[in-house]
Amino acid sequence: MTESERGNHARRGELRGDPERRNRIIEACLDVIADKGVAGTSHRVVAAAAGVPLGSMTYYFDGMDDLLHQTFERFADDSVSRMRERFAGIATREEACEAVVRTIVDDVFRNQHDLSLNLEFYTLAARDPAYRDITTRWMGRSREQLRRFFDPRTAQMLDAMIEGFSIHCALSTVPPSEDDIREGVRRIAAVSQSFTNEN
Repeated sequence: MTESERGNHARRGELRGDPERRNRIIEACLDVIADKGVAGTSHRVVAAAAGVPLGSMTYYFDGMDDLLHQTFERFADDSVSRMRERFAGIATREEACEAVVRTIVDDVFRNQHDLSLNLEFYTLAARDPAYRDITTRWMGRSREQLRRFFDPRTAQMLDAMIEGFSIHCALSTVPPSEDDIREGVRRIAAVSQSFTNEN
């Protein structure tokens, strides 16, 4: 075995001895994007934030696009999981309306870190269609929860409302009030219910 081969073998052994390294890199990448934006994110910056050797980046990820793709997949998965928990045990349409309110107020508005990630993700997906598979799955899974209590059109409108409020909160110095959010959710649900009954 050559010196180079021994070095590669030792490196692979080191990486196998730290099974959580890939997860730490993704979590660090989320923090870096929230702080510096996608434009300020690089293998070197993320490796430093994760406390891992720079070589770990190319071991676990096939370039920056792969790292960003997996990182935003994690962000979307976490968002859907929180929404699923909000709707667990819900039995009525009224409870579902309140679950939407809580999703916006407690999850979407919960911190500047996630609001910044949301906006960075929207911008990236708008510019690069390669990331829209994540946004498409994310919207589909979110609407799946809403369709348990609302017709497909209402589910789409409520999902758009959730995303719209996230943008307004990120860009405004005064975020929408909880009462205004609740009123908006109820109006969409009520108009939809009235339209359904008339037809």
